[in-house]
Amino acid sequence: MNGATFLLLAAIGALFLFLGWRIWRREQISLINNRYHARVSPEDKKPYTEKMGKALLLIGLGLIAAAIVDFSTDTGAGWLVFAVFLVIGLGMILYAQIKYNHGIL
Repeated sequence: MNGATFLLLAAIGALFLFLGWRIWRREQISLINNRYHARVSPEDKKPYTEKMGKALLLIGLGLIAAAIVDFSTDTGAGWLVFAVFLVIGLGMILYAQIKYNHGIL
């Protein structure tokens, strides 16, 4: 992996970390498209934003970990690391959507 690819993956990962933190810690549900949280009740806003934000944090960490592993080993093993983080993060998003929004859309 060259330096430009490393920087791109790390920057995208940092963006996911930033958005995840804002959604989780600041409860900025407005950063999520309205149709994905239209049926979330005011009492469920805190646990919903917590789960969604943590999911984005995991995806961001996976991107940064993939960039570091691929840059240091040059084997492509970082994509396996990213895949694990991505599947867990998407699972958390799906769980939060079904539980708090009463459906995927």
